[in-house]
Amino acid sequence: MGDTETVSQHAANSSSADDNSPPTVSDYDLTRVIGEGGFGQVWLATNRATGHLRAVKVIPLHHSGAKDPAGREITSITRLEANLRRQHANLLNIHHVGMTDECVFYVMDLADDVSGSPGSSRPGYRPATLQSRLEAGPLPPDECRRSARQLLAGLASLHQAGMVHRDVKPANCLFVDGRLKLADFGLVAEADPHVSRVGTLKYMPPDGRMDARADVYAAGLVIYEMITGLPAECFPRPGDGAEEAVDNAILGVLNRVVLRACEPDPQRRFRDAREMLAELERSESRATDRRAKSRRWILGSAASVVVASLAALGFWISRPSRVYVNFVTDPFEATIYLDDVLLVDERGEPYTTPCTVDDLPAIICRVVFKHDDRQKDLDLGPRDLAEQTRIEARWDSQP
Repeated sequence: MGDTETVSQHAANSSSADDNSPPTVSDYDLTRVIGEGGFGQVWLATNRATGHLRAVKVIPLHHSGAKDPAGREITSITRLEANLRRQHANLLNIHHVGMTDECVFYVMDLADDVSGSPGSSRPGYRPATLQSRLEAGPLPPDECRRSARQLLAGLASLHQAGMVHRDVKPANCLFVDGRLKLADFGLVAEADPHVSRVGTLKYMPPDGRMDARADVYAAGLVIYEMITGLPAECFPRPGDGAEEAVDNAILGVLNRVVLRACEPDPQRRFRDAREMLAELERSESRATDRRAKSRRWILGSAASVVVASLAALGFWISRPSRVYVNFVTDPFEATIYLDDVLLVDERGEPYTTPCTVDDLPAIICRVVFKHDDRQKDLDLGPRDLAEQTRIEARWDSQP
């Protein structure tokens, strides 16, 4: 597939897919189209022998363009079957792959209905995708955490097997029996930084390397959409729920992971979804430990007859000594100064926004952002790093 195919899923289908009559495939009656994408269509289908409902993706063999989408789809599915040792709970199951004189088709689990009920043949049935779920706005914190974990678990299984998905986005996240499953494997390839630049443009990283770090970048944007309810192109705007994201421990952890996943510099991102998931789990564990310690301190204080002055002392004793902080600016690529000292990583390279900086001292310090394209610095004054895990600023339209 050539580098010119930089956006997913908008090419014309062949004439066999354009008419209203359903394709003929073995063992299944195809009822109606329930999904469109790329060079194929997804049909609601009924197994003639069992009556079970499935989803069947159909890719015409005779395509009007120069590409070979059916051949690509077969290659991707073959690669998937060869490398995955077993089906994963967060990858959509493919039950059968077949071919007729007109098309390649494969049979998959049917997604739930958008209402949350099981998939059905009712006329109003509409597949439940993360994209449809986000139409109602951001996910509640617990649902956000659960869906993020399930997305990363499915993606991690592909990365473990040496493959990359290359089209991670909300429309390719389906819900089956309430569980998020990553779907649409038509662009799956073996992990290689030189694979073609294909996928959905707004989820592609700026560096253009379509490797595991590109999947990480896309997954970060998908989780950003879960947190904020905003489209991916709005990243890193916090959205209307910014205060809740700061105060809520779950959203705070997810936000931290998102900022690292979406670093403009690929070397600062997670290497793959396994590392991203592991960091999410570690951060959640640390946040739980901090909440438990804080709760024990509060209960101990409540049971005590110590006066308010000792309570104030207890506050300072309970302050963490080291913290992480998310730094975000508009525009990106600003450097960060804390008390007039440039913030650099372990290699001595300056951090540039947006970024997450770990292991900072929990102090009150003056925060200044500098940008090569702006004459004036942004001086935010003193900020308590122990209290503010996200620091953001915006230059106005003037240089």
